[in-house]
Amino acid sequence: MAQAIPGTAARRTAISRAIGAVSTLCGWCAAAMILAGVCITCQMIFVRFVLNQSTIWQTEAVTYLVIGATLLGLPYVQKQRGHVNVDLIPGLLPPVLRRGLAALVSVAGMAVVGVMLWYGWEMFHIAWVRGWTSDTVWGPQLWIPYLALPIGFGLLLLQLIADLIDALAGKDV
Repeated sequence: MAQAIPGTAARRTAISRAIGAVSTLCGWCAAAMILAGVCITCQMIFVRFVLNQSTIWQTEAVTYLVIGATLLGLPYVQKQRGHVNVDLIPGLLPPVLRRGLAALVSVAGMAVVGVMLWYGWEMFHIAWVRGWTSDTVWGPQLWIPYLALPIGFGLLLLQLIADLIDALAGKDV
């Protein structure tokens, strides 16, 4: 029978905790982005209807902030088990099979997220290299909002790795 390497479980737990801390930070950043979007929307409403002036950058900025918050919030929601899931079958399985199913689902999720990460990085990189800008009056560089794709999916991939580590370590999933 093989023996566990001393300290391996502690390292797995430390890695899982560190990734969880990064995911929590992402949740806070996503919440701040949503708050910023709400404040910008209020400012836009004030400028349009009270001052009777036009707005240039606000709508686009809010759109980018909400999309960025959604992508940056992915790892936090995964950490909290907030994504849609069906737990009828896992609830009926014995703990060993439930952990195996959790590991399988984590690996499948990592494959899908890996594809999204690859294409998100490609989109960001093309926008960066070609100097793409928005076709609006404001005209921000598009690599800035596109950067949310590889960051969000990369951090979600890390959280899925932490989930896999927890499943393999026998933690309740």
